[in-house]
Amino acid sequence: MATSQDVLPVPAHAAARPEPLPDPGAPIVARRRPGRVLTAVLLAVAAAAVLESLARNSAFQWAVVGHYFTSTAVLDGLLLTLWLTAATLGAGFLLGTLLAVCRMSDNPVLRGLSWAYIWVFRSTPPLVQLLFFFNIGALYPTLSLGLPFGGPQLLHARTVNLLGPTLTAVIGLTLLEAAFAAEVVRAGILSVERGQLEAAQALGLGRLRVLRRIVLPQAMRVIVPAAGNMLISALKGTSIVSVLAVHDLLYSVQLVYNQTYQIIPLLTVATLWYLVVTSVLAVGQHYLERHFARGERSGGAA
Repeated sequence: MATSQDVLPVPAHAAARPEPLPDPGAPIVARRRPGRVLTAVLLAVAAAAVLESLARNSAFQWAVVGHYFTSTAVLDGLLLTLWLTAATLGAGFLLGTLLAVCRMSDNPVLRGLSWAYIWVFRSTPPLVQLLFFFNIGALYPTLSLGLPFGGPQLLHARTVNLLGPTLTAVIGLTLLEAAFAAEVVRAGILSVERGQLEAAQALGLGRLRVLRRIVLPQAMRVIVPAAGNMLISALKGTSIVSVLAVHDLLYSVQLVYNQTYQIIPLLTVATLWYLVVTSVLAVGQHYLERHFARGERSGGAA
């Protein structure tokens, strides 16, 4: 019978001996994932089946789609849609930047007014806002500009003659986009560290130079992705102006299929144009994000 004295002690270096390292020349075999491969195959088969169904479904009438895809009526509606998108988003960001500055102001009146504006326009549906502005003549039949305290009127016009469908759409969409742009700009400004602003002020830099050289280059990394999403949403959101009889892309397509009764092919034309334009905008957004993130990438690599 063995006793404790018969058991030899294990050396410390033997107990702590590390595992042998793998041979660096041995081939690396990737871990097999049969579930992932099976899922990818099933999804590819399903996607191919959907594409095959779309291509062979005679209800789409692809010959009609190709005929109207570059027709004059459709292209004119597309140009108006692009113009509405650029005009409303550009003016919306200008007004939104002013609202963001007011929202971050030390003046409680400016903060309260900007917060109320953002709250109202973000809380009501866009279609309700457009219909409200379209019927603003019921509240204010005439618009006039004159001297105060009963002075003579300098300008006087009826509201129904001044605000047409297109101008109403521009005003309504601009006011709506400004509310969302204000929060995007405010988030970008808040993403800049406070210490950098204090250091710039300590160096004696002016406010405009601090805004142009320090705040905006760093804030754009936060603003650009959100602004890109807003741009795509604004492009698609212009389709609601068709209720005001504005000849955008959707309304132009509706005018055609109301005459030809080819509803599915004409709606397919509008869908394909929206896909093309949003894809181009997504590519532009990608390169803009790379441009404003180049300093972060170089800093991370260093």
